[in-house]
Amino acid sequence: MLDTQRHFELDKIRNIGIIAHIDAGKTTTTERILFYTGKTYKIGDIDDGNTQMDWMDQEKERGITIVSAATTAFWKNYRINIIDTPGHVDFTAEVERSLRVLDGGITVLDAEEGVQSQSETVWRQADKYNVPRICFVNKMDKLGADFLATVKSIEDRLGANPAIMVLPIGVESSFIGTVDLLTKKAIIWGSDQLGAEFKVSDEIPAEMKDQVEEYRHKLVEKIAENDDVLMEKYLNGEEMSIEELKAGLRRAVIAYRLVPIYAGSSLRNKGVQPLLDAVIDYLPSPLDVGAVKGINPKTGEVEERKPDPSEPFAGLAFKIQIDPHVGKLTYFRVYSGKVAAGSYIFNGNKNNQERVGRILLMHANHREEVKEAYSGEIVALVGFKNTGTGDTLTEDKKPIILEQITFPEPVISLAIEPKTKADQEKLGFSLKRLSEEDPTFSIKTNHETGQTIISGMGELQLEIMVDRMKREFGVMANVGAPQVAYKETVKIQAEGEGKYIRQSGGRGQYGHCFLRVEPKPRGEGYEFINAIKGGAIPAEFITSIQKGVKETMENGILLGYPMVDMNVTVYDGSFHEVDSSDVAFKIAASQALQAACRKAQLTLLEPIMKVEVTTPGEFMGDIIGDLSSKRAQIMGTEEKGRATVILAMVPLAELSGYATILRSMSQGRASYYMEPSHYEDVPQNIVVQMLAKSTFTGRVE
Repeated sequence: MLDTQRHFELDKIRNIGIIAHIDAGKTTTTERILFYTGKTYKIGDIDDGNTQMDWMDQEKERGITIVSAATTAFWKNYRINIIDTPGHVDFTAEVERSLRVLDGGITVLDAEEGVQSQSETVWRQADKYNVPRICFVNKMDKLGADFLATVKSIEDRLGANPAIMVLPIGVESSFIGTVDLLTKKAIIWGSDQLGAEFKVSDEIPAEMKDQVEEYRHKLVEKIAENDDVLMEKYLNGEEMSIEELKAGLRRAVIAYRLVPIYAGSSLRNKGVQPLLDAVIDYLPSPLDVGAVKGINPKTGEVEERKPDPSEPFAGLAFKIQIDPHVGKLTYFRVYSGKVAAGSYIFNGNKNNQERVGRILLMHANHREEVKEAYSGEIVALVGFKNTGTGDTLTEDKKPIILEQITFPEPVISLAIEPKTKADQEKLGFSLKRLSEEDPTFSIKTNHETGQTIISGMGELQLEIMVDRMKREFGVMANVGAPQVAYKETVKIQAEGEGKYIRQSGGRGQYGHCFLRVEPKPRGEGYEFINAIKGGAIPAEFITSIQKGVKETMENGILLGYPMVDMNVTVYDGSFHEVDSSDVAFKIAASQALQAACRKAQLTLLEPIMKVEVTTPGEFMGDIIGDLSSKRAQIMGTEEKGRATVILAMVPLAELSGYATILRSMSQGRASYYMEPSHYEDVPQNIVVQMLAKSTFTGRVE
């Protein structure tokens, strides 16, 4: 139905995401945008569970966003593709992959809370991909709302350069609108409960006139500072037109030198339309973002693709979603060229062809079929079999691989087992499907116990995955208690020998190698180095050694946890013309690695969480004392209104059931937030205790 409207000029397209801390009002803001752009006829409410964007059962029940929903809306002859991302840290992968394919972002902040910890995390994620953004200070009608204090926290905590675009008229319950500083007009939302009608007036409240003049002067100065042409006019005392100022501000926002700040209250339907105007006026179109760079897999050279339908086709799959009606949906950003339904395209990462079954234009979980997708668009493709998150899809004859998306390591895991024989078959299938959707959700089988272990970013994520298995795939399962995802590594360099010889009637087995292990800095991962000289081991057996090393590292040596952050070098060995085989070298490699690690001071690493506890002042001493008993490193405290925020780094192993402990210590008045920070060595006395309790048989004595 929209096909006639779809041929939008590239400069009339905006691909934006809405990012923020949990509960800042992202989904509510998106719902208002959909209402005012005519996409919905009824405003959805999170409390009533009838929002368009939070469509999963679990999202409606919990009132949070879990999966980033994509939708398309139209405003003043512009097409806006919007992705509403989750605020909860357990779903950080959803934010990461959405930011990778967006051109601009709206950061929503709570006017009372200011910049919160997750706001900082998503802001850094957006920095990583150089996404220009606008800030929307939401909840201006809330008790304790403070617009200028929030702007100050944007400056201090995010290191951004804010350009205040509006000043609020009234505050808390008396908040009725804003003054646009560029035009010096008051925008007031009055009798219309839905906020679709508003009054624009030249009459600014008398008590605000001086403040408006002062802040308009600051705004003009900031815009001029970031533009040579305007700077000259400003210094010469020449008047600048609103069009010139807007154009200068647009250039500064796209170059990420300024961040425009707006204010409103999405729940009370105030302030959303000026925000939509700002998206069009200041956030980049695909043309402003320009050509995307990638590597040609055939030549290894860096190549570019311009956002132009006549260029060779290239795009990035950024999200996989299992849809009950159409099967596997692959969300996809087209960077150059165009793609038609029914055509074949090439997956550069997997080196295979995929057929485009259907192309869908998504509106949260409603869809509309289209024949073609053009550069600059975000669509969902149906019919792909092997494409995963972060894969590049291109033309077979002109392949390119775009920058991939990196995801953090899981920090928590739990054992899961099917309740019945029938569930057993379905369990593997449902887990595979769910892990395709979420790259931070991983599955492995513990060969010692035969259990299936699922791992993720937090307890909430794992709880929701188990719930989805039950509802969407009908799998009933028993779930163990959450376990910390430890890792193993070595502290010093050491060498070891592995020799596997078996003589039985007929052909025997012979494998022999020497390995050297050495530690790498935290987070650097594992690297295998082949340093064999003079053909001591034939090249075809090196891959067998590598496989033996990898398997042993995955299964662990000390306590059965995967090994990380180390180099493994094969530097010598011998072979037998007849008896040497892949299996023999694999076993020899495993023996050599165990022998080397035994001498290299094996140790455990544990995930450390960044924890922020917000508490009334009178409980601060008790809470800090309790955190210290949990091996916490207190980083500092800061006052926020009447509350105190305690910042600490705490091992995840010590935080089991912390919500209950905190509630009882503070009469239910303190709250906390945590996110994974990094891995650190486990103290030796705790490693000794864990070894004493362990039943792991692969342990090296």
